[in-house]
Amino acid sequence: MEQRTGDGLSPYHVFSRTEWAERRADTPMTLTPDEVTRVRSLHDRLDIEEVEDIYLPLTRLLSFYVAATQRLFRAQQAFLGTEDSKMPYIIGIAGSVAAGKSTTARVLQALLARWPNVPKVDLVTTDGFLYPNAVLAREGLMERKGFPESYDLPALLRFLSDVKAGRRPARAPVYSHLVYDVIPNQWVEIDRPEILIVEGLNVLQAGLPPKEGKAIPYVSDFFDFSIYLDADETVLLNWYVDRFLTLRGTAFRDPKSYFHRYATLSDAEARKTATAIWRRINLVNLHENILPTRQRADLILKKDEDHLVEQVALRKL
Repeated sequence: MEQRTGDGLSPYHVFSRTEWAERRADTPMTLTPDEVTRVRSLHDRLDIEEVEDIYLPLTRLLSFYVAATQRLFRAQQAFLGTEDSKMPYIIGIAGSVAAGKSTTARVLQALLARWPNVPKVDLVTTDGFLYPNAVLAREGLMERKGFPESYDLPALLRFLSDVKAGRRPARAPVYSHLVYDVIPNQWVEIDRPEILIVEGLNVLQAGLPPKEGKAIPYVSDFFDFSIYLDADETVLLNWYVDRFLTLRGTAFRDPKSYFHRYATLSDAEARKTATAIWRRINLVNLHENILPTRQRADLILKKDEDHLVEQVALRKL
């Protein structure tokens, strides 16, 4: 299960699907098939078997990590003689457009919230921290939407700092995929959860350290555990095109949709348009910003073309 890369050993323990599923042990299944269907995103394949094989072992592992972190926190309190409020355990989920981040985030939220102690588990996406379209258009960044420079990073860092500090409530902006924009004056309130899941394209990104040695926080600095969803580029392209074709006949038909102009495209035109968007924007972002962060994750879930996880890589302690 150790994988050699180049001249040295990989920093990960690598498991096949079957090997990983065995780590479930006696972790109980707490979701029904209907509940699994509700958390599944468009075109993702997620069923009870996938939850049992992949996500139940993962929640078992996370239960160990969370418990260990809580013990360390209490030990530090005793050492310092402080009574700081308990900090939430933050899980980051990264990966390409169309990789299935939203489904993974929602199924983890559903499973973690049903632990025996019934923790409060909240979920936010970094989409809400995108600059509004008016700002992106003014700065010439609409074609760079989803790239690091299109996010209000200071606002995202303030939000995560507030969550970690136990300030209540912390507020995150709301994003609408229908209108493809941040909704003005709408917020989701995060009020001291035990666990917070943060999902986004670039959440594992870091920059070059400053020469003068001053501290520069990165989003990933706030994570206690991080997950990267991985798939081959050709597979991601196929998923993106398939999703585009489905949306053409559903959400794009809504006159309020930002992509309403694509609703009348033929199959051939829709495939050509989706492929062009992928290559011009999403593939560039994947190469420049997302894929280089894969090795920073604590856990890598590698998917095959049928959307099922085929391999799990867990960073060694």
